[in-house]
Amino acid sequence: MTNFMTRRTMMVDTQVRPSDVTKFPIIAAMLDVEREKYVPEGLRQAAYLDGNLSLGVGRVVFEPRTMGKLLDALDVRKDDLILDIGCGLGYSAALLARLGDTVVAVESDETQAEEAQRALSENGVDNAAVVAGALELGDAKHGPYDVIVIEGGVEIIPEALTAQLKDGGRIAALFMEGALGEVRIGVRHGANINWRRAFNASAPVLAGFQHKQEFVL
Repeated sequence: MTNFMTRRTMMVDTQVRPSDVTKFPIIAAMLDVEREKYVPEGLRQAAYLDGNLSLGVGRVVFEPRTMGKLLDALDVRKDDLILDIGCGLGYSAALLARLGDTVVAVESDETQAEEAQRALSENGVDNAAVVAGALELGDAKHGPYDVIVIEGGVEIIPEALTAQLKDGGRIAALFMEGALGEVRIGVRHGANINWRRAFNASAPVLAGFQHKQEFVL
């Protein structure tokens, strides 16, 4: 029988802590949330490996290092209302639910959205809800949000999504240029979002977050 707790501890000790992620709430969440329960059944044995974990169709679960550093840079607070874009099977939502007050997770694949909600419910995460819908549209109904997290690469972020961020709110996104990318943290000040670079990472660009292609006759 696989000892996932041992693998989870090793993940934190060898991938997360060495990446300068030291805040206790983040370490505790990554030690407690059972990552293997939020990945496809056939990939559970690979749940704690170093590297992004594919969910198919250009979608991934961020590697532990990226997830830990992203959470660290965002500085999620206990009273935050969080919008989690592209939650996949719910791992990111489960972590964010440990750190903030309430999580609204959006997933464009209806089957994955149902599986994510089931996994969250079965694992006692009662302050996160999964909504099926287009990732680039977010979920304005339950906003505005203190924090927005985008679980995948972006080239652009649609205004329909950034408009759901509260004044003073924070947004984390992985901006990709070719195969290379960097996570940036944005803070809304009035009509503007001021961005700062956080760290390098890589992931496929999400549908709805690409530059529009120009066709020349």
